[in-house]
Amino acid sequence: MRELDNCSKHCFEERSLKMAEVSVNTDGDACSPAKKAKLETENTSENVNNLYDVDICLSNFEVTKILDNNNSRKQICVQGVFKGHEGPSIIIFEKSQFSDDPLSLQKQLFNKETTLEKLYSNDIYGNYNCTSFKDSNGLHMRLIHPATQKHIDKFKKKELHIVDETYEIYKKVTLPHIESNNFSLQWVYNILEHKAEQENIIYEDKDEKIGFVLVNDLKWNGERNTLKLIALPFQRIQSMRELNASHLPLLKNIRDAGIKVISKKFNVPASQLRIYFHYQPSYYHLHVHFSYLMFETPGIYVEKAHLLSMVIRNLELMPDYYTKAVLSFVVVAGDPLYNKYLEEGILAKQESESNEVKSS
Repeated sequence: MRELDNCSKHCFEERSLKMAEVSVNTDGDACSPAKKAKLETENTSENVNNLYDVDICLSNFEVTKILDNNNSRKQICVQGVFKGHEGPSIIIFEKSQFSDDPLSLQKQLFNKETTLEKLYSNDIYGNYNCTSFKDSNGLHMRLIHPATQKHIDKFKKKELHIVDETYEIYKKVTLPHIESNNFSLQWVYNILEHKAEQENIIYEDKDEKIGFVLVNDLKWNGERNTLKLIALPFQRIQSMRELNASHLPLLKNIRDAGIKVISKKFNVPASQLRIYFHYQPSYYHLHVHFSYLMFETPGIYVEKAHLLSMVIRNLELMPDYYTKAVLSFVVVAGDPLYNKYLEEGILAKQESESNEVKSS
């Protein structure tokens, strides 16, 4: 949950959601308790209409709107209602990842139950539709019920806009917004103060100036090829914009110690690590992301990610680099910060804007 593009925000907000496991079935009334799905529900009230106390049959779900269809992540978010239960629900389906284990792949895909439908062939190339048997053909599913308007807005596909933020814009618009609208960082302090998630800590340096905690990202499934960790420094720095040359010892310690422990514990060398900041971040306590280079995790693109190595070099070249640099990043149409930029004339108003995705 520590992690924003539309998806990075999801990571942060997931820490305020409670996860439960329920039975799910798509076969009408013959619901099998063997099929499982993750269920999200707010940690504020009792489950409404006892939806979570029974096996959930997806045939009782009526789709009312497609909120987002993300082809790159193989994920779709839909809004709808369950028959006999009040309030809207959100369901997120995401394709399961393939196993790295050759024996598992042999069992799941290369067997007589996997069928092929030839589409075409040309010289040495062939193209087929492949249908594997059920154990390797599953979907990961999350359910939110009852979904509030905030949940619906969170998952709804929106327009994106690039902002070129000067330091003057940061001081005049961005920083006041951050200070008045920042989410609680208590979960960060709970980790740093050993009050929560101690089982997720990979490494800790307790030095007040250059120390940090390296923890699992909650979205990491534990597989080496999807490695995702977060470094949280003890120094209270809001974001990259506050960095200067005095922070170089901290940044180099995070880089060097993080690389060393990941190499030793997970057998991932420095040359296969993507180590980066987000700007804008999803929460305003400086943090560094460590991920496996060949894992295309959300938020690694040029409008979002800044390599730690580049940040260090920038500060070595110019101690106050981040008080002079123009930082470009994406804002989501309709978000409060986007509206602030509109009010200040930093972004131009569009003649027509639609944040909804229409189903065909």
